[in-house]
Amino acid sequence: MTSALVLLGYLAGSIPFGVLLTRWLRGVDVRTGGSGNIGATNVTRVAGKKLGAVVLLLDAIKGALPVVLAVRLLPDAPTVHVAVGLAAVLGHIYPVWLKLQGGKGVATALGVLLVLVPQAALAAALVYVAVFAVSRVSSLGSLAAGATAVGTSALTARAVEYAGLSALLFALMLWTHRGNILRLARRTERRF
Repeated sequence: MTSALVLLGYLAGSIPFGVLLTRWLRGVDVRTGGSGNIGATNVTRVAGKKLGAVVLLLDAIKGALPVVLAVRLLPDAPTVHVAVGLAAVLGHIYPVWLKLQGGKGVATALGVLLVLVPQAALAAALVYVAVFAVSRVSSLGSLAAGATAVGTSALTARAVEYAGLSALLFALMLWTHRGNILRLARRTERRF
């Protein structure tokens, strides 16, 4: 059952809502505009705030739902919950349907953490909003949110595995944002 849940997590995470919705509703491929990323930030740039918000919500849901299922089916197996959540985020970052060229995993990670460490997810979301409101730089908000999730998870997680997952997701976020980090250091990162 564990393998099936992990596979389900990956497959759910790999649904490229940004690509599908911009193509269906706007007739464009989000990968050809803005940063070329498939996530909510680039969808917002390419197709508008409303569609960006929908993609954000769907990307979070695709992270949350497989984890909810894992928690319901195997309530005393935090390692399985972590594996399913990690698989969902990796599915978003490396979707088989898009030749392993996906998004940065921020919204999907948020969905995973909403289930496993809701306090950390909420704290991270608040930090994102605050940092973005001041800086108008989504990547800076995402990185600050990821760091916040790690710290909050360390203090509030019901299982040490969940705190470890939060740290691992932040490490993935640093990897997927490596170009953004360089642009932030050079002060050339795009603003809204």
